[in-house]
Amino acid sequence: MASFAPSWKNSQTARYVVVDSEEIKEKIAAEAVIGFEHNAEIIRKCPALVIVTCVHGRSGFERDGSYSTSKEDRWEVFDAGIATQTFCLAAHANGLGSVILGIFDEEKVIEIAEIPEGQVVCGLVALGYPADEPKAPRRKEVSDLLSFR
Repeated sequence: MASFAPSWKNSQTARYVVVDSEEIKEKIAAEAVIGFEHNAEIIRKCPALVIVTCVHGRSGFERDGSYSTSKEDRWEVFDAGIATQTFCLAAHANGLGSVILGIFDEEKVIEIAEIPEGQVVCGLVALGYPADEPKAPRRKEVSDLLSFR
């Protein structure tokens, strides 16, 4: 399902690295969460940590290397976000819980997990089977989010 996430000109730059090694998860938790202990605890407890990366320098670019729009290279982060959400929805459809972690040292994660050259880390997703059914957080009203012109 995640492979069907839309992307800039169908560039399909999102990649997923599943880390189930306790040693690698511990190293990421200890060295790559910039002191944010809550993330370290989640990483240590999850059965699998997914490192979402994207191939850098393709999304938002023309073949000659110029930017396609005024958004320049920010399309890759947009695409990675869509891909990550799609991945998490697919996990949920298969009975897994997930949480997206955004506080991390990208260079440390790349080093520890041996991410291939040319890829950047866009997010971390902790995966596991939920122990309970958490209550959804309060959401804004549709009228606060949607407008018509």
